[in-house]
Amino acid sequence: MAAPLAGMFSGQPPRPPLAPPGLPGQGSLLWATPDTLRSSPSTLEDELESSFEACFASLVEAKQVSKDDYVNGTDQEEIRTDVDKCIQKFLDIARKTEYFFLQKRLQLSIQKPEQVIKEDISELRNELQWKDALVQKHLTKLQHWHQVLEDVSVQHKKLADIPQVSSAYLSQAAANVPAPMKQT
Repeated sequence: MAAPLAGMFSGQPPRPPLAPPGLPGQGSLLWATPDTLRSSPSTLEDELESSFEACFASLVEAKQVSKDDYVNGTDQEEIRTDVDKCIQKFLDIARKTEYFFLQKRLQLSIQKPEQVIKEDISELRNELQWKDALVQKHLTKLQHWHQVLEDVSVQHKKLADIPQVSSAYLSQAAANVPAPMKQT
């Protein structure tokens, strides 16, 4: 296991890890073999960057070609297939990169478990600070809405204190009003 670390820390380009035996659903094409690593002068980072650039270039090319009116259906299918291949290659290399870092994390947790615990504690502290800030934000909103509800309640009580006039009283008062006099 010291060989991958040596590549990472000695100035040599890091090698992508080999697939662990027994990973279900993972094809051997996703993982580099020692023969392909020795024959390939590029690093995993270079492969990821070049595959991303290829994806971007194929998408730009597809956009350019789709603007042309004379493109027939087979050309569009070829373009779509090329774009799909580029994206799949990028995803495969991204999986290799993720596996590489997961393997490094595992090695670190075996060699220096206290470092992993310190990182976990730091992450938990950060999460607690974030949650405390979120709780404070919600408390501020709750206080605001509590004040709004109190204001509405006070206004409602003021309206309740005003004597209510019944419709029967209004009808009786309207009957007692004299009719206007006609002018001749």
